Amino acid sequence: MPLDRRKFLGSSVATGAGAALVGTAGPSAAAAQVPGGGAQRAQRYSFTVMGTTDLHGNVFNWDYATDAEFDDKDHNDVGLAKISTLVRRIRAERGERNTLLIDAGDTIQGTQLAYYYAKVDPITGPNGPVHPMAKAMNAIGYDAAALGNHEFNYGLSVLRKFEESCDFPLLGANAVDAKSLRPAFPPYWMTRLRTPCGRDVKVAVLGLTNPGIAIWDKAHVQGKLAFPGLEEQAAKWVPKLRSMGADVVIVSAHSGTSGTSSYGDQLPYVENAAALVAERVPGIDAILVGHAHVEVPERRVVNRATGREVVLSEPLKWGQRLTLFDFEVVRSRGRWAVESVSAKVLNSNTVPEDPRITRLLRTEQRKVVAYVNQVIGRSKTEMTAAEAPYKDTPVLEFIAHVQAEAVRKALAGGEFAKLPVLSQASCFSRTAAVPAGAVTIRAMAALYPFDNTLEARVLTGKQLREYLEFSARYYVRTPAGGPVDPAKLTNAEGIPDYNYDAVSGVSYEIDIAREPGQRIAKLSFEGKPVADDARFVLAVNNYRAGGGGNFPHVAKAQQVWSTSEEIRNVIIGWVKETGEIDEARFASVGWRLTRDGVPVF
Repeated sequence: MPLDRRKFLGSSVATGAGAALVGTAGPSAAAAQVPGGGAQRAQRYSFTVMGTTDLHGNVFNWDYATDAEFDDKDHNDVGLAKISTLVRRIRAERGERNTLLIDAGDTIQGTQLAYYYAKVDPITGPNGPVHPMAKAMNAIGYDAAALGNHEFNYGLSVLRKFEESCDFPLLGANAVDAKSLRPAFPPYWMTRLRTPCGRDVKVAVLGLTNPGIAIWDKAHVQGKLAFPGLEEQAAKWVPKLRSMGADVVIVSAHSGTSGTSSYGDQLPYVENAAALVAERVPGIDAILVGHAHVEVPERRVVNRATGREVVLSEPLKWGQRLTLFDFEVVRSRGRWAVESVSAKVLNSNTVPEDPRITRLLRTEQRKVVAYVNQVIGRSKTEMTAAEAPYKDTPVLEFIAHVQAEAVRKALAGGEFAKLPVLSQASCFSRTAAVPAGAVTIRAMAALYPFDNTLEARVLTGKQLREYLEFSARYYVRTPAGGPVDPAKLTNAEGIPDYNYDAVSGVSYEIDIAREPGQRIAKLSFEGKPVADDARFVLAVNNYRAGGGGNFPHVAKAQQVWSTSEEIRNVIIGWVKETGEIDEARFASVGWRLTRDGVPVF
């Protein structure tokens, strides 16, 4: 008998977990018996597990920022409507009863479609709509999904409402109640695949999420949930699943394979731990990887305890790829055992959208497109982010200006009102632009695509310098003399654009001819060198303030103000109130790149 998922979960975060969620598949057409040695007949069965990850609110092959069909330099497509077509083809080829479909998290945040149903017409309202991602995933027929860190961005009430709408469980073995340490979500899902020989294959899917949630969404989870390490929880649950009779154990992990962490030593757990789990926890056959937004068709990691290979695969992001794990199991000594596993990814740009899914969500799509195309003001000039990673550009100054203004207003008349307000900004998209003329919500959404909120933290002059030095690691060391290629100047050591901060309100130079840690020169405020004991208020997004990127000092700095309003909405509100974006009000060159003191640009 399948267990009722809602009874399993209960109504509170503190719900315990100790039983499996079990489903059954019907008779398989793919199984076959082949002769074995002598009078024995070996029984074999093949099945396929399909996987997606980091869907980030993409249902349609649509770019809400450009108000057009999605396209990029590699001509990828996005969205669950495309994935649905691939899934239907695989089910038709291999037999629906011989396939499973799982996801590795980050589902309900990332597009304006996702934002609209979290904030504008929230699913948590009295007569709130069903979340479009739940609608689409239910229609496609997902079996289970791991929790991603971005599932927690809108708070637990939105997440629980989304969970309630799903016909499949959201798994998180390492998302536990902060007090009891009991699972707050189902740790795993288990099913039986029926074979022609009458002996079912039991498949278990263990869900693991990212420990960084404790930092990145501290405001939503502190005191309510805790997030132990993936390796620790896999070591706890995999033997349990095997003891419950699981013939095949698959992990769906919202965690990359690199073994690195962006939050440094703030947590004793690794952020991108999937390969470590494969190497160190025996009993796992395959891992669907998420979080890193990279394409890994197949990676094999040898478990050091058993010597067996564990197959990992990550299907990029946004519904651009679908992973296929192909399993062959053989029955021996009264049990099924995995004989072979292979993985590959399919590209969603090779198929059309499934009209079943686009029709299902046509009304929601029209509402969101109308919303993002609302005109909220005008801009005197075009401002583009194309050069923002290596030049102080008006478009980042605009973000910093709005943030600083909001913080000054909030601190007015209080204890910290006299401290100078600085503001950080990052280039989230090099293609983002504020057009000359009419400005829409979608232009602001493209400029600030993340749902970060705004905080104010106090830093000293010494801490500010160290913060800037850390940020300047982003540049590739480039000796003086000779040409500079902007395309090869940034992203040193793989640092993404969003983990480089420019700080507005002070002036400074970044000498890229010097070693990292010795690059900041001429740091000054109002024309005077910044003293080590000077004090500033930094307007900063909650991701950075919470430790994202592992920048020094800011996570432990005194918080003097915060808001639950997204920075994007703060910017939209500013444009609505002022009616006009005039870069003459805020644009300046506060920082520049140099080589041995000579400006690069």
